[in-house]
Amino acid sequence: MATAPWFVISPNALLSAIGLLRGPDKTIPTPAEDWRTAVIDVVIPAYRETENLPHCLASLARQTVKPRHIIVVDDGSGDDTAGLAERSAVKLGLKITVIRRASSIGKTPTIKRQAREFDADVEFILDGDTFLESTTYIERCVQELYQGVGIASACGTILPMRLSDRRKLAETPEFAPLLADGDWHDPMEKRGRMHLMWWGLTNMYRDCLYRFLQGFVYHGQMVFFGGITNPVGCAVAYRRKYIKNLFDHYEPLLGDDLTTSEDIFIGFALNNEGYRNIQLNDVVARSEEPEATRLPRQVFLWSSSFLQSCFYFDGLMRSPFKAFRRFAKRMHEKKASEQKRIREMRKIQEPYRQAFGEDVTKKYGRPIGWVIFMGAVEKLGFPTTLIIMLLMQWWEPLWVTVAVEVLLSLLILGVVSRGSRLKSMGKGLLITPLRYFLMVAELYTIGVFTVHLWITRNRKWRK
Repeated sequence: MATAPWFVISPNALLSAIGLLRGPDKTIPTPAEDWRTAVIDVVIPAYRETENLPHCLASLARQTVKPRHIIVVDDGSGDDTAGLAERSAVKLGLKITVIRRASSIGKTPTIKRQAREFDADVEFILDGDTFLESTTYIERCVQELYQGVGIASACGTILPMRLSDRRKLAETPEFAPLLADGDWHDPMEKRGRMHLMWWGLTNMYRDCLYRFLQGFVYHGQMVFFGGITNPVGCAVAYRRKYIKNLFDHYEPLLGDDLTTSEDIFIGFALNNEGYRNIQLNDVVARSEEPEATRLPRQVFLWSSSFLQSCFYFDGLMRSPFKAFRRFAKRMHEKKASEQKRIREMRKIQEPYRQAFGEDVTKKYGRPIGWVIFMGAVEKLGFPTTLIIMLLMQWWEPLWVTVAVEVLLSLLILGVVSRGSRLKSMGKGLLITPLRYFLMVAELYTIGVFTVHLWITRNRKWRK
């Protein structure tokens, strides 16, 4: 999930604000295929996930729609990850395939290999450190995935995993077989106070960030563009054939070195082809967050992946500069009655439908390109502006800018946090210093990206 300042006065923020007042396009599509007949495989990339795999697998046992296969890929863990997966699956009554790797190759090549080696209609990626809180998570994602051929990925709302969430899952009937022999106890409960403190700080920060991004920014993108820039990759359903075609296209060009976060690259690549990534608000997954001491590293990977993807998909980035060309094309089609003829020729009607193909993006851009372009402007511009004000000792403009940004971000956070508005605003205020530290640290990410791009030309970017 790409991070950015919570609020910057830009088209992105304005679109998101208006999106809170209006709903998405209500055009009723004609699905090309029946989602009920879709064959689903769940792929679980796991690296040293003995603490989380029981919860991850138990959440699959609770799903209303069961997958055909569950493939656990032990990516060179060197511990009991693979063995625990097998034992847990037996107790839960799940049929799984465990793939053991002698050494780690990363998550991106894992997704690519499973897209090629299995023939499912849907490749559902579930990280080993994530569990599905909603029992209808897979069902709803697949259902929405099949609402149009232009939809390539679907994910739900992702929130941080807390001890209380793990305990709640452990109390369900589906989890009971794991506790029957008394051999398993949640290792998270045994963490020391210092570790729990750092973990709790990250959870507080991420809870506010995820609610803001998913409830405000992504909601605005869904309303205006019918999709988001990229899915949240820890629990996402992909159309397998789209993912396979994607890797078949980019492997000869880039190999496995795509970006430092696979979901951002995949999301951009799908947008580049005219597909859409969608997010659902009615189902939830919980993912373990790193302790606060490791948070800067993860933020660096996400932010650098965003910049790397902007570099690769410059056609999307230049979309705002092609707006006149798109407008002229629409006027020409309207004048020639071509638009009506094209609609009549389509066998499948769906909202937000676009012409497919990378050539279209290069010539005309994509509407979602506005979001990507302004996201890059915000990521580079806002922390740079703060640093300049600080160096020039423009204290009054600096404090006014910070005060307005904090106030607006807290108000928006309160609006999107239904049922816990004051609590969320209080959390948002508490983690403001951490948020600004990470925001200014974006300059380091920008510097590293610049060095890789123009000086060392070291573009071995992989997750």
